[in-house]
Amino acid sequence: MSGTIAAATLPPSFDARAFEQFVSHRSEPTWLTERRRQAFSQFEELSHSSLDEEEWKRIDLRSFRPERYEIRNTLPAQSTFDLLLADRTEFGGRVTHIDGCTQASQLDGTLRKQGVIFGSLQDVLQAHPDLLQDYWMQRAVPNGRDRFSAWHAAFCTGGTVLYVPKGVDVEAPLYSFIGLASENAADLSHTLVILENGASATLLEETASANPDLSGLHIGAVELLVGDGAHLQYVQLQNWGTKVCHFAHQAGRVAGNGSLRWTVGGLGARIAHIHQDVFLDGPAAEAQVNGVTFASEKQLISYYTQQTHAAPFTRSDLLYKQVLRDRARGIWRGMIRVDEGAQKTDGYQRNDTLLLSGDSRADAIPGLEIEADDVRCTHGATAGRVDEEQIFYCMARGISEMEAKHMIVEGFFQTVLDRIPVEVVRETLNRAVEKKLGIERLQGV
Repeated sequence: MSGTIAAATLPPSFDARAFEQFVSHRSEPTWLTERRRQAFSQFEELSHSSLDEEEWKRIDLRSFRPERYEIRNTLPAQSTFDLLLADRTEFGGRVTHIDGCTQASQLDGTLRKQGVIFGSLQDVLQAHPDLLQDYWMQRAVPNGRDRFSAWHAAFCTGGTVLYVPKGVDVEAPLYSFIGLASENAADLSHTLVILENGASATLLEETASANPDLSGLHIGAVELLVGDGAHLQYVQLQNWGTKVCHFAHQAGRVAGNGSLRWTVGGLGARIAHIHQDVFLDGPAAEAQVNGVTFASEKQLISYYTQQTHAAPFTRSDLLYKQVLRDRARGIWRGMIRVDEGAQKTDGYQRNDTLLLSGDSRADAIPGLEIEADDVRCTHGATAGRVDEEQIFYCMARGISEMEAKHMIVEGFFQTVLDRIPVEVVRETLNRAVEKKLGIERLQGV
């Protein structure tokens, strides 16, 4: 289904009968059940209409078979994951989800006494049934944006919630893990972060498959809501197995004088297509978005980003670096939008691609949509091959070709890594790049 995307019927695992069965097994507030029903109606309608041709013509969905996947209601048997972040530092709290089910949740007692809420979506809904009513898919990710957002809203399996009250500073980072451990399991988890005015926190989140050859589906959503003068650091490392389809809508909203520092690592999945939006809603709001992606074999990793300036004196800075090898393909489409009243805006976006093979391909499409007349907005994109003379220079001095490529890739990513304040994240991304290149096997690690 590349090119013009045809209409599709509902897969059996997600039709009306499956939806009613899914809802009947969940104990949730009435408001959430009603929203699920509304979203399912939208899902039915949107599934019988064509996807947007301009967006999807670069994404080959011929191998995507939704009917293969199903939602699991119980945790799988014991499984292990090769995680990047889990044991790298001390965390103030942890939440773990496997196959859409919550496995574990914990939070430091001191933070709990300060009013911080961190746990699974199910637990938070039971303990605070009305807390999320004004936030869940209301302010950042609309449930009817397309069939995938409606699909997620109707069948959301759970997820992670972080709520930080006004003025509370969460110093220790928090950790969230989302895993797939069963063949053809579907995960539709949701991450919701709410920082009240003057609060601050850091959330590190990663996704992974227990076995790289497991087939799976992830249709996710991330909502980051940052209040006046609040500061959030959010990191997501996507490291699904090579047979996982990954679709997500992710959005952050920043109020006046607030700041969001958002770091993305796109490493896994067979097909990954992500909408990543940042809305600067209040005066002097700021957002920095850092992206590192590395695709190999026949992977396709696609990011559609948008920076929306809705108030004056706002600032956004987006830098994506991607490396492609083998027959991989990378797609990035970026847009800076400046509303009429957002004077004195400063917006920047850049995407750079390093091609390690002649069969890899990159599509970069930056854009500007400006309605104000006193702004500073710039954008750019580059793509190029590895300099063979650099590799020859290294090899002439006793460095193997693989290690030489790693040095070049590491240097290419360094400008992004230097922007990441969390040391463990910088170290983890470098380790992941080594693994992707095969350096660990070379060194016998």
